[in-house]
Amino acid sequence: MAKILFLVASLLIFSNIFVAYSAFPPSLIVDIAKILLDNYCSPEKMVGMQEAIDAASTNTEILSIPDPETMANVLTAGVQSTINDPRLKITHEPEYLPVVAPQMPQLSPEQLIAVLQSSIKLDILDGNIGYLRIDHILAEDVAEKIGALLLELVWNKILPTTALIFDMRHTSSGDITGIPYIVSYFTDAEPLIHIDSVYDRPSNTTKELWSMSTLLGERYGTEKPLVVLTSRNTKGIAEDVVYCLQHLKRATVVGEKTAGGSVKIDKIRVADTDFYITVPTAKSVNPITGATWEVKGVTPDVEVNAEDALATAIKILNIRAQVPAIIEGAANLITEKYAFEAAGDEVAEKLKVLLATGAYNTVNSKAELETKLSADLKSLSGDKGLKTTSNIPALPPMNYTPEMFIELIKVSFHTDVFENNIGYLRFDMFGDFEEVKAIAQIIVEHVWNKVVNTDAMIMDLRNNVGGPTTAISGFCSYFFDADKKILLDKLHDRPSGTTKELWTLPELTGTRYGTKKSLIILTSGATAGAAEEFVYIMKRHGRAMIVGEPTSGSSHPAETFRVADSDVFLAVPTVHSDNAAGPAWEGAGVTPHIPVAAEAALGTAKAIFNKHFGGQK
Repeated sequence: MAKILFLVASLLIFSNIFVAYSAFPPSLIVDIAKILLDNYCSPEKMVGMQEAIDAASTNTEILSIPDPETMANVLTAGVQSTINDPRLKITHEPEYLPVVAPQMPQLSPEQLIAVLQSSIKLDILDGNIGYLRIDHILAEDVAEKIGALLLELVWNKILPTTALIFDMRHTSSGDITGIPYIVSYFTDAEPLIHIDSVYDRPSNTTKELWSMSTLLGERYGTEKPLVVLTSRNTKGIAEDVVYCLQHLKRATVVGEKTAGGSVKIDKIRVADTDFYITVPTAKSVNPITGATWEVKGVTPDVEVNAEDALATAIKILNIRAQVPAIIEGAANLITEKYAFEAAGDEVAEKLKVLLATGAYNTVNSKAELETKLSADLKSLSGDKGLKTTSNIPALPPMNYTPEMFIELIKVSFHTDVFENNIGYLRFDMFGDFEEVKAIAQIIVEHVWNKVVNTDAMIMDLRNNVGGPTTAISGFCSYFFDADKKILLDKLHDRPSGTTKELWTLPELTGTRYGTKKSLIILTSGATAGAAEEFVYIMKRHGRAMIVGEPTSGSSHPAETFRVADSDVFLAVPTVHSDNAAGPAWEGAGVTPHIPVAAEAALGTAKAIFNKHFGGQK
């Protein structure tokens, strides 16, 4: 109430500030307050107004303001700041004539056709995309009067399209009864949907707007894509239509934030004066959001400049037209190529269900499609390696000199020898067998020979993100003896239906570490791919103690496939480790023997070896 009293009383202080030019009685303020009390659309903000009016009515001071325009500006500032609504405005307009909505004259069929053709624009764009622009929202009764012509000249041409762009960038006027009429063409006949509630303050009534069960002509329905274009000129009733379609999840809004107008604004004369107050006399509350678009406007789903909105909408609809083939293609690839057949079939079926139930209906770009598809594949499969990817061609082989190889190896490997002759070896990626084979002697001389003669080794794979698995057999072989050939793992390749056996190699470059000396491997949640395969093999064969965190639980290196004829590519793990004796590491990761935080793993490993070797001295 204090704010209301301030509104009514504070305006009186100007009587002693300005030189008298024209006198205005205090009743002017009282009359404005009464208009607000009876007509302002949010009566909850008017609590205390009546008491303020009664108090002001007893004031007999004369307001001395230099001119009516200044008086209007002062009153406007007071009202807006007190009620916190920028739509409230007081003006002095001696020449003002109330605007009377023109009645539609009787027009001949030819004249009606000419009016419709000039006020409504339509086109059929490439790809059978409909384009419809309406700059004024007709009242329901007017639409019904000219319904037959609307159907013939406009709607029946739009209906056969596969998608629609509804251009409301220039729609700044309309009738509230047209809201359910338009919205209903983009919903189903049943069930009826409560789309808006409009409270009218002068009558103190609330009108609920519902979708309509019967319409002239056929509905566009709920299945075909709909994009609504907006600009800062989209205003009033048009904003209500946009807001309804957006929050019914029926349309994607593209363009600029709308004007933030009102569902109904009235200009009311203040008593017998030449002052008028502009008041929002009704307000819209959306039953879905419990909020309104008024004042703040409608924020687009895809925000671009108004002049770019049409081109953006076309791009959105073009990518959506490709979505079914892309999702079907992805499902087929997974069925045919994914390493785990039963799981792949299940993932493919669930992906098709997502497509059929509209999960991809709101995709707005290729990047958005790829992001969503990757997220869905991970959610459905639990496999981090099954995802969309870019098809970046491999770089051509570099013509390295021996000196360049040496420098590359120095930065790729880190070695040390700790107390008690404990070796330390860290590398963060596995290399391809053919590439490693060519520089094996350099690696042995500059890396391996620094740790091979230690009494025990700590191998740090906490930051190893994987790489090719082709060198796994050779690397494992350094930690087994040459006199016994060991089957390390079996790799099943789904596309070819073949199984490759990984055996230790009889011949190696350099000296073996052998089976007698202890080995601890450090892991973390980042340890992935080929590194996990190595850890899995060494743990499975009892050759190493694993210290740290469970590994990533990723997969063998994926192969890249183009999805259908699109520019979308899918990374599909096609190989899995032998799981005849139980689950391997894919998906679940490798559990360490001694679980500790990754940052504590090295200290733990050192302590284990120091206790063992220190006690032997």
